[in-house]
Amino acid sequence: MMYDTIGRGEHEWAGMTANEVRTLGSKPGSILIIPVGSIEQHGNHLPVVTDSLLVEAMVDAAVERLSDVPVVVSPTVWSGFSPHHLTFGGTLSLEFENLRSILEDIANTGLENGFDAVLFVNGHGGNGPLIGSVVSTVGVDTDAEILGTTYFELASDRIAALRDSETGGMAHGGEFETSLMLAVRPDLVGDPAEREGEPLDEQYRWAGQDLLDGGAVGVYRSFDAYSESGAIGVPEAASREKGERIRSIIAEELASLLSAVHEHNAQRLPNDY
Repeated sequence: MMYDTIGRGEHEWAGMTANEVRTLGSKPGSILIIPVGSIEQHGNHLPVVTDSLLVEAMVDAAVERLSDVPVVVSPTVWSGFSPHHLTFGGTLSLEFENLRSILEDIANTGLENGFDAVLFVNGHGGNGPLIGSVVSTVGVDTDAEILGTTYFELASDRIAALRDSETGGMAHGGEFETSLMLAVRPDLVGDPAEREGEPLDEQYRWAGQDLLDGGAVGVYRSFDAYSESGAIGVPEAASREKGERIRSIIAEELASLLSAVHEHNAQRLPNDY
Protein backbone atom coordinates (compact mmCIF):
# COMPACT_ATOMS: atom_id res chain seq x y z
CA MET A 1 0.00 0.00 0.00
CA MET A 2 2.86 2.38 0.76
CA TYR A 3 4.46 2.48 -2.67
CA ASP A 4 7.80 3.84 -1.46
CA THR A 5 8.29 0.60 0.49
CA ILE A 6 7.39 -1.83 -2.31
CA GLY A 7 10.03 -4.46 -2.80
CA ARG A 8 10.89 -6.82 -5.61
CA GLY A 9 9.65 -9.84 -3.69
CA GLU A 10 8.25 -12.78 -5.59
CA HIS A 11 4.71 -12.31 -4.23
CA GLU A 12 4.11 -8.55 -4.43
CA TRP A 13 2.19 -7.66 -7.61
CA ALA A 14 3.08 -3.97 -7.59
CA GLY A 15 6.82 -4.70 -7.44
CA MET A 16 6.82 -7.39 -10.13
CA THR A 17 7.18 -7.14 -13.87
CA ALA A 18 4.30 -8.20 -16.10
CA ASN A 19 6.22 -11.33 -17.12
CA GLU A 20 6.76 -12.26 -13.49
CA VAL A 21 3.05 -11.92 -12.75
CA ARG A 22 2.12 -14.10 -15.73
CA THR A 23 4.74 -16.69 -14.84
CA LEU A 24 3.38 -17.16 -11.32
CA GLY A 25 -0.21 -17.01 -12.58
CA SER A 26 0.46 -19.85 -15.00
CA LYS A 27 1.67 -22.25 -12.30
CA PRO A 28 -0.71 -25.04 -11.17
CA GLY A 29 -2.79 -24.00 -8.19
CA SER A 30 -1.81 -20.32 -8.42
CA ILE A 31 -3.69 -17.84 -6.22
CA LEU A 32 -4.30 -14.11 -6.55
CA ILE A 33 -4.82 -12.55 -3.11
CA ILE A 34 -6.77 -9.28 -2.99
CA PRO A 35 -6.66 -7.55 0.43
CA VAL A 36 -9.61 -5.21 1.05
CA GLY A 37 -9.62 -2.65 3.83
CA SER A 38 -11.08 0.78 4.55
CA ILE A 39 -10.22 4.34 5.52
CA GLU A 40 -12.42 5.18 8.49
CA GLN A 41 -12.33 6.60 11.99
CA HIS A 42 -11.06 4.35 14.77
CA GLY A 43 -11.60 6.53 17.80
CA ASN A 44 -9.05 8.91 19.25
CA HIS A 45 -6.14 6.46 19.49
CA LEU A 46 -5.94 4.62 16.14
CA PRO A 47 -5.36 5.99 12.62
CA VAL A 48 -8.01 5.92 9.92
CA VAL A 49 -5.84 3.50 7.89
CA THR A 50 -6.12 0.79 10.58
CA ASP A 51 -8.25 -1.71 8.62
CA SER A 52 -6.20 -1.41 5.42
CA LEU A 53 -2.91 -1.56 7.27
CA LEU A 54 -3.88 -4.60 9.35
CA VAL A 55 -5.33 -6.67 6.52
CA GLU A 56 -2.15 -6.05 4.54
CA ALA A 57 -0.01 -7.06 7.53
CA MET A 58 -2.03 -10.23 8.10
CA VAL A 59 -1.71 -11.27 4.45
CA ASP A 60 2.04 -10.58 4.48
CA ALA A 61 2.50 -12.63 7.67
CA ALA A 62 0.60 -15.55 6.13
CA VAL A 63 2.48 -15.46 2.82
CA GLU A 64 5.80 -15.48 4.70
CA ARG A 65 4.82 -18.88 6.11
CA LEU A 66 4.24 -20.45 2.70
CA SER A 67 6.71 -22.44 0.67
CA ASP A 68 6.22 -23.59 -2.91
CA VAL A 69 2.74 -22.01 -3.11
CA PRO A 70 2.42 -19.69 -6.14
CA VAL A 71 0.65 -16.61 -4.78
CA VAL A 72 0.62 -12.98 -5.84
CA VAL A 73 -0.74 -10.24 -3.58
CA SER A 74 -2.43 -7.30 -5.27
CA PRO A 75 -2.12 -3.78 -3.85
CA THR A 76 -4.56 -3.36 -0.99
CA VAL A 77 -7.95 -1.92 -1.90
CA TRP A 78 -7.79 0.81 0.71
CA SER A 79 -11.31 2.29 0.64
CA GLY A 80 -14.24 0.23 1.82
CA PHE A 81 -17.98 0.53 2.43
CA SER A 82 -18.21 2.60 5.62
CA PRO A 83 -21.33 4.82 5.68
CA HIS A 84 -21.89 3.98 9.35
CA HIS A 85 -18.69 5.84 10.29
CA LEU A 86 -19.27 9.10 8.43
CA THR A 87 -20.69 11.05 11.37
CA PHE A 88 -17.29 11.03 13.10
CA GLY A 89 -15.38 12.43 10.12
CA GLY A 90 -12.09 11.11 8.78
CA THR A 91 -13.85 8.43 6.71
CA LEU A 92 -13.59 7.84 2.96
CA SER A 93 -16.34 5.50 1.81
CA LEU A 94 -17.31 4.12 -1.57
CA GLU A 95 -20.88 3.36 -2.57
CA PHE A 96 -21.73 -0.34 -2.34
CA GLU A 97 -22.12 -0.82 -6.10
CA ASN A 98 -18.98 1.17 -6.85
CA LEU A 99 -16.83 -0.92 -4.55
CA ARG A 100 -18.37 -4.12 -5.82
CA SER A 101 -17.54 -3.10 -9.40
CA ILE A 102 -13.97 -2.21 -8.43
CA LEU A 103 -13.40 -5.60 -6.81
CA GLU A 104 -15.00 -7.40 -9.74
CA ASP A 105 -12.76 -5.53 -12.19
CA ILE A 106 -9.59 -6.24 -10.19
CA ALA A 107 -10.43 -9.93 -9.95
CA ASN A 108 -11.49 -10.32 -13.58
CA THR A 109 -8.47 -8.54 -15.01
CA GLY A 110 -6.18 -10.34 -12.58
CA LEU A 111 -7.55 -13.66 -13.77
CA GLU A 112 -6.41 -12.82 -17.30
CA ASN A 113 -2.91 -13.64 -16.05
CA GLY A 114 -3.80 -17.30 -15.64
CA PHE A 115 -4.54 -17.64 -11.92
CA ASP A 116 -6.47 -20.71 -10.82
CA ALA A 117 -8.01 -19.01 -7.78
CA VAL A 118 -8.75 -15.60 -6.29
CA LEU A 119 -8.98 -15.04 -2.54
CA PHE A 120 -10.43 -11.78 -1.25
CA VAL A 121 -9.11 -11.13 2.27
CA ASN A 122 -11.29 -8.60 4.04
CA GLY A 123 -10.26 -6.42 6.97
CA HIS A 124 -13.43 -4.36 7.60
CA GLY A 125 -16.70 -5.69 8.98
CA GLY A 126 -18.82 -3.43 6.79
CA ASN A 127 -17.31 -5.05 3.68
CA GLY A 128 -18.41 -8.55 4.64
CA PRO A 129 -21.72 -8.82 2.74
CA LEU A 130 -20.16 -7.05 -0.24
CA ILE A 131 -17.25 -9.51 -0.40
CA GLY A 132 -19.77 -12.34 -0.31
CA SER A 133 -21.62 -10.92 -3.28
CA VAL A 134 -18.41 -10.40 -5.28
CA VAL A 135 -17.42 -14.03 -4.72
CA SER A 136 -20.64 -14.97 -6.50
CA THR A 137 -20.64 -12.35 -9.26
CA VAL A 138 -17.04 -13.11 -10.24
CA GLY A 139 -17.36 -16.84 -9.65
CA VAL A 140 -20.36 -17.33 -11.91
CA ASP A 141 -18.45 -16.10 -14.97
CA THR A 142 -15.13 -17.91 -14.54
CA ASP A 143 -13.80 -21.44 -14.22
CA ALA A 144 -11.31 -20.26 -11.59
CA GLU A 145 -12.17 -20.74 -7.94
CA ILE A 146 -13.26 -17.52 -6.17
CA LEU A 147 -13.18 -17.29 -2.39
CA GLY A 148 -13.54 -14.66 0.32
CA THR A 149 -12.72 -14.46 4.01
CA THR A 150 -12.56 -11.86 6.77
CA TYR A 151 -9.27 -12.28 8.60
CA PHE A 152 -10.56 -11.61 12.11
CA GLU A 153 -13.13 -14.38 11.74
CA LEU A 154 -10.36 -16.94 11.26
CA ALA A 155 -9.55 -18.93 14.42
CA SER A 156 -11.94 -16.85 16.54
CA ASP A 157 -12.01 -19.51 19.29
CA ARG A 158 -8.23 -19.47 19.65
CA ILE A 159 -8.14 -15.67 19.72
CA ALA A 160 -10.98 -15.50 22.25
CA ALA A 161 -8.83 -17.51 24.66
CA LEU A 162 -6.37 -14.60 24.71
CA ARG A 163 -8.83 -11.86 25.55
CA ASP A 164 -8.95 -10.01 28.85
CA SER A 165 -12.17 -8.11 28.10
CA GLU A 166 -15.65 -9.56 28.13
CA THR A 167 -17.71 -9.99 24.95
CA GLY A 168 -18.07 -6.54 23.44
CA GLY A 169 -14.51 -5.53 24.27
CA MET A 170 -13.02 -6.72 20.99
CA ALA A 171 -15.14 -4.52 18.76
CA HIS A 172 -14.17 -1.53 16.58
CA GLY A 173 -10.93 0.02 17.87
CA GLY A 174 -11.08 -2.17 20.97
CA GLU A 175 -8.79 -4.75 22.54
CA PHE A 176 -8.30 -6.75 19.33
CA GLU A 177 -7.42 -4.03 16.82
CA THR A 178 -5.43 -1.96 19.30
CA SER A 179 -3.34 -5.01 20.26
CA LEU A 180 -2.62 -5.77 16.61
CA MET A 181 -1.67 -2.17 15.89
CA LEU A 182 0.69 -2.18 18.90
CA ALA A 183 2.36 -5.23 17.33
CA VAL A 184 2.40 -3.98 13.74
CA ARG A 185 2.69 -0.16 13.92
CA PRO A 186 3.03 1.01 17.53
CA ASP A 187 4.14 4.43 16.29
CA LEU A 188 0.59 5.04 15.02
CA VAL A 189 -1.15 4.17 18.31
CA GLY A 190 -2.12 7.01 20.63
CA ASP A 191 -0.82 7.05 24.19
CA PRO A 192 -2.79 5.17 26.88
CA ALA A 193 -4.72 8.27 27.92
CA GLU A 194 -6.28 8.44 24.44
CA ARG A 195 -7.36 4.78 24.38
CA GLU A 196 -11.00 5.29 25.20
CA GLY A 197 -13.83 3.09 24.02
CA GLU A 198 -17.19 1.82 25.09
CA PRO A 199 -17.97 -1.92 25.14
CA LEU A 200 -20.45 -2.83 22.45
CA ASP A 201 -23.98 -2.87 23.82
CA GLU A 202 -26.23 -4.13 21.03
CA GLN A 203 -29.96 -4.17 21.73
CA TYR A 204 -30.59 -7.56 20.12
CA ARG A 205 -28.80 -10.57 21.60
CA TRP A 206 -28.90 -12.27 18.17
CA ALA A 207 -26.89 -9.46 16.56
CA GLY A 208 -23.10 -9.21 16.49
CA GLN A 209 -21.46 -8.51 19.84
CA ASP A 210 -17.88 -7.87 18.73
CA LEU A 211 -15.36 -8.82 16.01
CA LEU A 212 -15.24 -12.43 17.21
CA ASP A 213 -19.02 -12.77 17.42
CA GLY A 214 -20.66 -11.65 14.19
CA GLY A 215 -24.13 -12.73 15.27
CA ALA A 216 -27.00 -14.23 13.33
CA VAL A 217 -28.87 -10.95 12.76
CA GLY A 218 -27.62 -7.92 10.86
CA VAL A 219 -28.76 -4.44 11.85
CA TYR A 220 -27.74 -1.01 10.56
CA ARG A 221 -26.78 1.64 13.08
CA SER A 222 -24.58 4.69 12.74
CA PHE A 223 -21.61 4.22 15.06
CA ASP A 224 -22.47 7.32 17.06
CA ALA A 225 -25.34 5.26 18.47
CA TYR A 226 -22.75 3.05 20.18
CA SER A 227 -19.89 5.36 21.13
CA GLU A 228 -19.00 8.98 21.78
CA SER A 229 -15.36 8.54 20.72
CA GLY A 230 -16.00 6.25 17.73
CA ALA A 231 -14.12 3.37 19.38
CA ILE A 232 -16.19 0.41 20.55
CA GLY A 233 -14.64 -2.05 22.96
CA VAL A 234 -11.93 -1.99 25.61
CA PRO A 235 -8.70 -0.68 24.07
CA GLU A 236 -7.25 -0.31 27.58
CA ALA A 237 -6.93 -4.12 27.65
CA ALA A 238 -4.68 -4.13 24.58
CA SER A 239 -1.01 -5.10 24.63
CA ARG A 240 1.75 -5.58 22.10
CA GLU A 241 2.42 -9.12 23.31
CA LYS A 242 -1.22 -10.03 22.80
CA GLY A 243 -1.12 -8.48 19.34
CA GLU A 244 1.90 -10.58 18.39
CA ARG A 245 0.11 -13.75 19.48
CA ILE A 246 -3.05 -12.80 17.59
CA ARG A 247 -1.03 -12.04 14.46
CA SER A 248 0.71 -15.41 14.69
CA ILE A 249 -2.59 -17.28 15.03
CA ILE A 250 -4.19 -15.47 12.10
CA ALA A 251 -1.10 -15.92 9.93
CA GLU A 252 -1.10 -19.64 10.66
CA GLU A 253 -4.78 -20.05 9.82
CA LEU A 254 -4.62 -17.92 6.67
CA ALA A 255 -1.52 -19.77 5.49
CA SER A 256 -3.32 -23.07 6.05
CA LEU A 257 -6.27 -21.82 4.00
CA LEU A 258 -3.98 -20.71 1.17
CA SER A 259 -2.18 -24.06 1.16
CA ALA A 260 -5.51 -25.90 0.98
CA VAL A 261 -6.73 -23.71 -1.90
CA HIS A 262 -3.45 -24.29 -3.74
CA GLU A 263 -3.54 -28.06 -3.27
CA HIS A 264 -7.18 -28.32 -4.38
CA ASN A 265 -6.69 -26.27 -7.52
CA ALA A 266 -3.35 -27.84 -8.43
CA GLN A 267 -5.06 -31.23 -8.52
CA ARG A 268 -7.97 -30.18 -10.69
CA LEU A 269 -7.85 -31.80 -14.12
CA PRO A 270 -8.36 -29.73 -17.29
CA ASN A 271 -11.81 -31.23 -17.79
CA ASP A 272 -12.79 -29.98 -14.35
CA TYR A 273 -12.67 -26.37 -15.61
